[in-house]
Amino acid sequence: MIEYKKYLEVALEAAKTGGEILENGYGSLFEVKTKEGRNNLVTEFDFKSEKAIKKCIHNYFPEHEILGEEFGLDEAQSDYRWIIDPLDGTVNFVHSIPIFSVSIALEYKKEIIVGVIYHPILKETFTAIKGQGAFLNGKAIHVSDNAELNNAILVTGFPYNINENPLNAIETFVSMVKLGLPVRRLGSAALDLAYVAAGRFDAFWEGQLKPWDVAAGYLIVEEAGGKVTDYRNNKYSVYGDTILASNNAIHESMSIEIQDIAYSD
Repeated sequence: MIEYKKYLEVALEAAKTGGEILENGYGSLFEVKTKEGRNNLVTEFDFKSEKAIKKCIHNYFPEHEILGEEFGLDEAQSDYRWIIDPLDGTVNFVHSIPIFSVSIALEYKKEIIVGVIYHPILKETFTAIKGQGAFLNGKAIHVSDNAELNNAILVTGFPYNINENPLNAIETFVSMVKLGLPVRRLGSAALDLAYVAAGRFDAFWEGQLKPWDVAAGYLIVEEAGGKVTDYRNNKYSVYGDTILASNNAIHESMSIEIQDIAYSD
């Protein structure tokens, strides 16, 4: 466990380093480029943040593998893989909407063991170590205790190819709204998951996310007492196509509701 603590300390240092770069760039003038997909943006601060995060991690663990959103995979013969999103919520960042984060996770032999999500504007830091609970700024957090889907507040996101409507994403969203439920769309999957862990939302679902979007949040939700699966309520993998994260109590109801529409074709 002492070793796990060291990994968390490094993840925190790296997240704060990346977050400081984002905070300094927020609201400034910068170059914006487009990646594959509509409104899939990237800025110089995505790259600056990721570069600084990688340097921080490699200062301590030069032999570890790193998978990042912007620079891809630094392959190494290691059982350890850091999974990083240097700026989750780039579209918000570009439009000066203060909802974005840095997400860093450590995977050991295909299992996520450390997760950190840092919101640099609000100075909120969500953390977890496998088997040791989840925390917000050092204080323990837990998922909500709401047991009824009808009373839930939900959060979701849409893939960049939403115009192609993969997995009937539009119809699934509409079905939740038709239940009369409040559904939010923040624009940062990492924060969506962190907020489920903190009990601010009861559940989150989305398709076609990448490992760097969800790896840290997945662990934080589970360590906060929540449940994370794919849409079909199967065992979750950060390399999978869909994610459903909840407070556990409404998980089965959510899974049934989503499956009925997402796979109706």
